[in-house]
Amino acid sequence: MVEGVDLSKIAVREPPRPKPKRFYKVVAVSRDADQWRILLDGKPIRPPLKKMLETPIQKLAEGIAAEWDAQREHIEAENMPLTRLLSTAIDRVGPERGMIEGELLRYVDSDLLCYRADHPADLVRRQNAIWQPVLDRLTAHYGVSMTVSHGVLPVAQPPEAHRSLRAAIGALDVLALTAFQAATGITSSLALSLAFVHGRLSADEVYAAAVLDETYQTERWGEDDEAAARRARIAFELQGIGRFIDLVKSTA
Repeated sequence: MVEGVDLSKIAVREPPRPKPKRFYKVVAVSRDADQWRILLDGKPIRPPLKKMLETPIQKLAEGIAAEWDAQREHIEAENMPLTRLLSTAIDRVGPERGMIEGELLRYVDSDLLCYRADHPADLVRRQNAIWQPVLDRLTAHYGVSMTVSHGVLPVAQPPEAHRSLRAAIGALDVLALTAFQAATGITSSLALSLAFVHGRLSADEVYAAAVLDETYQTERWGEDDEAAARRARIAFELQGIGRFIDLVKSTA
């Protein structure tokens, strides 16, 4: 007897949703009081919750307008990081700040930079050389002394580290917090993300630190196409966050 196939054990992959076609011709920015809005054929863009996509920072509005203007036949939303970040700030981070800060603080005890290899020696040296200066700057700027673990055992950071990081996160404005939470989700590191949003590390430096272990394994065992594609996406996302950070800091 031929056994049947248990369909419940087969992951059914839904076909990708068709990308929306470009429905507008002219992209512009317009000032309304102290806010800059992005207009498509004269109509303002509204994020999913229908609030106005606007910002007091002209250069940020112009950067978002450039993303929309760069779309061709279809709208590639995944390639519009500035739009996504400002939309997130308006729809989620501003209204749900307390919850988001609570979610971010879960990374205190699992920060990537606090979990080091105990072998091989060259990986240990590389982690110490790239990761430890970030933690040292965290101590210098915020008084946060993070405990580092070697091996796989979990580590609980001291209460004063939790308090100091809570204060550091709480001091970020909504746009900086938006960039910070996006970077933390990618890197699994509060230390890297704080250095990033404050301009102490570039997107390239954050990327190198975040994928250090994978890079090391690739150098030893060769490249994997799927892993390479994932790292490329991480690099792209961090570049977008870095651009957002730079524009948020602009005053014109």
